[in-house]
Amino acid sequence: QVQLVESGGGLVQAGGSLRLSCAASGGTFSSYAMGWFRQAPGREREFVAAISWNSGDTYYADSAKGRFTISRDNAKNTLYLQMNSLRPEDTAVYSCAAGFRPVSRIAGDYRYWGQGTQVAVSS
Repeated sequence: QVQLVESGGGLVQAGGSLRLSCAASGGTFSSYAMGWFRQAPGREREFVAAISWNSGDTYYADSAKGRFTISRDNAKNTLYLQMNSLRPEDTAVYSCAAGFRPVSRIAGDYRYWGQGTQVAVSS
């Protein structure tokens, strides 16, 4: 079983940047596809970005394309999300997830989830 712990969230002004991290333990990190999802108050959880086990494939939500970059370091058992040009509508709790399937945009394809880290973007 994999445990996931996110960090790096915080309050930032619009146009600013944040780098989220997701530290994995208790499993073979390199065998999992990984994803980032977010949930804003009163809204459903939505896909942000995903990456295959070897970083060969990456997918982004339209809202993240050109601004966010997902990456992973299998030697450090860590997933990252670099977020640039942040907007107030990016405000949400961001969670990382690990799954056995090939990289996916679907939350149900991920088996393990972190608790999330809060990102707040002020205008």
